[in-house]
Amino acid sequence: MQTANLFIVLLVLSAVAYYMARGRSVALAQPLGGIRHLHSLPFFYGMRAAIWCALPSIFLLALWLIFDEHIISILLMERLPEGHQPTSAAEHNLLLNSIENIASGALSAETADPALVSAADTLQGLRATGRNLVTAVVLSLAVIGMGWGWVKVSPKLRARQQVERVFRGILLACACVAIFTTVGILLSVLFESLRFFQAVPATEFLFGTEWSPQMAIRSDQVGSSGSFGAIPLFVGTLLISFIAMLVAVPAGLMSAIYLAEYASPRVRSLAKPALEILAGIPTVVYGFFAALTVAPFLRKAGEGVGLEVSSESALAAGLVMGVMIIPFISSLADDVITAVPQSLRDGSLGLGATRSETIKKVIFPAALPGIVGGVLLAVSRAIGETMIVVMAAGLAAKLTANPLETVTTVTVQIVTLLVGDQEFDSPKTLAAFALGLMLFVVTLALNFIALRVVKKYREQYE
Repeated sequence: MQTANLFIVLLVLSAVAYYMARGRSVALAQPLGGIRHLHSLPFFYGMRAAIWCALPSIFLLALWLIFDEHIISILLMERLPEGHQPTSAAEHNLLLNSIENIASGALSAETADPALVSAADTLQGLRATGRNLVTAVVLSLAVIGMGWGWVKVSPKLRARQQVERVFRGILLACACVAIFTTVGILLSVLFESLRFFQAVPATEFLFGTEWSPQMAIRSDQVGSSGSFGAIPLFVGTLLISFIAMLVAVPAGLMSAIYLAEYASPRVRSLAKPALEILAGIPTVVYGFFAALTVAPFLRKAGEGVGLEVSSESALAAGLVMGVMIIPFISSLADDVITAVPQSLRDGSLGLGATRSETIKKVIFPAALPGIVGGVLLAVSRAIGETMIVVMAAGLAAKLTANPLETVTTVTVQIVTLLVGDQEFDSPKTLAAFALGLMLFVVTLALNFIALRVVKKYREQYE
């Protein structure tokens, strides 16, 4: 049975278990004078039986889906003839791919090695046997769980406590997924970064001013060692992000203040959705707009005043990125300003303050923690943006603070280094992980600063 069909059958069996156990609890309560004599509501008796039916079976099915291909590949390789046994991991993967292509029909069995054709038949047989076996075991376990949940129903059974304990464990597991995912990402990036720093000194990476990660195939070629000074990437990232923030922060905050404090309900109902539409535009569209409209306009405007503006410049990328980020700051700031208690406004106005003074002296400081969070979210979006920079700012790693020249960012170089077939033992590819680690450290520092600011002002207004 296919996995999707098996999952549907488990859901049906769980529903049957729920109604059977619930009906049994109601039937047992009738001679006692009604469900008030049960320890728990009938719903919890039904949920307990459904959990016993579904949870162990789904757990077993998940384990099988994780390990089945690995187990099948081991059994398959053990059945290969002596002369076809792989001697390395690369040969093992190549041989396994060939067998899977023959089994799927992508490769013709007539022109393939007979041993591989036989292995393909064996692979199909092992997969069919595995599906039949897991189907039988999972369904048997579900039926046993359903019967156990039905038999154990009694008026004194603490069904509610058991169900709540299970759901508490599920919620804890869901919360741990995010933590473990973050830890896993950090460790994977950290280990690969350490491999990079074994080949390239950390001082050269952090303080070098030349970035040319191209590695030659032969040692006699020019630039065979590469240059991995990341200062131009950091400067380019900060320059474009700074320009974007100069556009997004004032425009976003001013629009949020107008929508929250000055706009009429009709204007707000039209302007707020129209502003938030900007957040739904794909970044590639912004990139086209920057490359085809904004950059030529800036170049012609610069020529008009005697300035030399590159066709791909940090200014073009930063301006368009700032427009893209406006909805993030505006929407979050608007929600935070709207959430400020009306009593603060009334108290300020009652003391004789004007509306503008109330906004500057009362509402804005009270909403500052949320505004800082929105700004930092926008900064993170600016630092992590790739498409606009690729299309509008270019790929040249220049150490310059001139916004009219071509620059590149950390994220663009990470994408460039990992595109196509790459050798992960090369410093060129490992440099992407070192750049990712630097982004993680910067983001962590921004979050720490935000927490300090939020804590300071929250103490004053709570």
